[in-house]
Amino acid sequence: MKKTLIFIILASVVFTGYKKEEKNTNPFFNKFDTPFEVPPFEKIKAAHYMPAFLKGFEEQKSEIKSIINNPEEPTFENTIKPYVYSGQLLQRVSSVFGALNSANTNDSLQTINRELSPISSKHRDDISLNDTLFRKVKSVYGNKEKFNLTGEEKKLLDDTYKDFVRSGAALSTEDKGKLRKMNEELSLLSVKFGQNLLAETNGFNLIIDKKEDLSGLPEGVITQAAAMAKSLKMDGKWAFTLQVPSMTPFLQYSDRRDLREKLFTAYFMKGDNDNDHDNKAIIARITKLRVERSHLLGYDSFSDFVLERTMAKTPEKVLSFLGQVWDAALPFAKAEAAAQQDLINKEGGKFKLAPWDWWYYTEKIKKEKYDLNDEATRPYFKIDNVMEGMFYVANQLYGLNFTKRTDISKYHPDVNTFEVTRDGKHVGILMIDNYPRLSKRGGAWCGAFRGQRRDINGKMIYPVVTMVTNSTPPTTDKPSLLTSEEASTLFHEFGHALAALLSNKTYPGGSLPRDFVELPSQIMEHWVLEPEVLKVYAKHYKTGKIIPTELVDKLVKSGKFNTGFQTVEYVAAALLDMEYHTLKEPVDLNIRDFEKKSMDKYGLIPEIKPRYRSTYFNHIWAGGYSAGYYGYIWCEILDADAFQAFKETGNIFNKEVAARFEKEILSKGGTRDPLQMYIAFRGKEPGIDALLINRGLK
Repeated sequence: MKKTLIFIILASVVFTGYKKEEKNTNPFFNKFDTPFEVPPFEKIKAAHYMPAFLKGFEEQKSEIKSIINNPEEPTFENTIKPYVYSGQLLQRVSSVFGALNSANTNDSLQTINRELSPISSKHRDDISLNDTLFRKVKSVYGNKEKFNLTGEEKKLLDDTYKDFVRSGAALSTEDKGKLRKMNEELSLLSVKFGQNLLAETNGFNLIIDKKEDLSGLPEGVITQAAAMAKSLKMDGKWAFTLQVPSMTPFLQYSDRRDLREKLFTAYFMKGDNDNDHDNKAIIARITKLRVERSHLLGYDSFSDFVLERTMAKTPEKVLSFLGQVWDAALPFAKAEAAAQQDLINKEGGKFKLAPWDWWYYTEKIKKEKYDLNDEATRPYFKIDNVMEGMFYVANQLYGLNFTKRTDISKYHPDVNTFEVTRDGKHVGILMIDNYPRLSKRGGAWCGAFRGQRRDINGKMIYPVVTMVTNSTPPTTDKPSLLTSEEASTLFHEFGHALAALLSNKTYPGGSLPRDFVELPSQIMEHWVLEPEVLKVYAKHYKTGKIIPTELVDKLVKSGKFNTGFQTVEYVAAALLDMEYHTLKEPVDLNIRDFEKKSMDKYGLIPEIKPRYRSTYFNHIWAGGYSAGYYGYIWCEILDADAFQAFKETGNIFNKEVAARFEKEILSKGGTRDPLQMYIAFRGKEPGIDALLINRGLK
């Protein structure tokens, strides 16, 4: 604690010295003089962040002080409105720093993140635990019928009041002190978890130096591995990393079972190697603190706290839902495992199917059953064409146009920037960053350097959206060629981007619950393999010929292949998340034992590992999905049903349905109750049958 206090004092001293010196040289201290006010990345240095953060903290403190000192009776206009508009500089520097720390980090940014964590935690607590501010917010909330509020303003007021209560504003002075300490420690632990995971992911490479050890691998995979080795200064060798575009093809095609085991084991042991980057103790501490914090705030468990403001509402409902899906999927997964074991036996293998065998034998069965593999379809999924396909869908549905811009600053050469317009009018900026690198965390996500809103005077602020994936990169002789699953990932993140671009709200902030926010992204995946869309973008990268009908038929028919595995590995992770977060007592966990007992409880078969094991489950320890990972499959109920609204009309580009989806879902953001939003679009609540049918489990 002493170190933190000393750092805050020192940082404050440093900050005072920056006031004059940095005013004109620190980009954050001035309006971004760039096209569409995109951050001037080439001018932003690591040294600029901390002074900008500190000035942002000071500005917001001053703004909050003005609200507190206002002698007038609290109203929406003099309390809630200035509160939600406070901290604009802080938001601006936070959005840039957060995005780059995820997509293009370095030692300097990671050091800043560690140092910043306790300061940010204290700043947030100083606001949310301020008695006078809370009394004013509570007064407005208690007198809300007196004010002539719009629907959005009513929701904003309700959310603001509940945010204060859930942040501990109603606690005693003693309990507020306890909460502050917990928040600070949790913030630091989350940062450390993410940095450990990045180090573990980058810390292993499977290096092959004998050509015979490449047996079974397609030429494209071999070329990719050679390019990776070259980037690691290992010319003449082949390298496979723990990034999915590198690892998965090796597991699918390599005849070397021992090497498949080596690579897969390195992947599922990330953060669990009893080294300097081990995450087990961090997880145990986070779990314990979350229970204690929930009790302090009046909840039985962390999941009770989190789920209160979701569509599901309670952990019991989530567990019941996951149980239904699990019971439907597990028999399919067992049948898939049995089919693979039969093939192993038929080929004379003297071993039992293991997790590192699943992709390999699944690929063989898929080839045998459908005469299809990823390498046959990759030539038709050139990444530039896939992006053109998703732009085409957005144009047909919402009338959006995407124009590539090369005159706009970007944070990495891999980034492609597009201006988005409709009817000739500016809608926003979309920046797409597609390829893996050591400075980027794994996975795919969508964020914003600036979210859509109106300023305090009502002027429209247009969004600057960033969309990040880890797709198969190009090589010296081939462009980036994707699997159909990678194409789906692009469409998925693009769905999030559309929600950000088509947002039409007044006030900053506000967010959708985790079990609704994936609807805009997951519905987009339905267009990927629609024949009308494929003929637009699925063209052979060499010949330009459209993907053959017979290949499309195979893709569609194989779409429900291996869904037992896909569903079980996902639900296993969702259940693991819930097992941690339904704990009602703050116990000291042995992470390996807890994970094993949790999976044994549900009968997970040994041939399948959860999609994310505890020690690399970034979603729930550092990614904001704690007690919420179930949300992806919960949203599948919504997206399967929502896409039917288009299909039922006989036109997947039905303008009337698209306009209703934009009006009731995409444009609303967090300004309305999500269930009300969905019913306004669809006219009814969805049921689980749509999900099971969509996955071929019914």
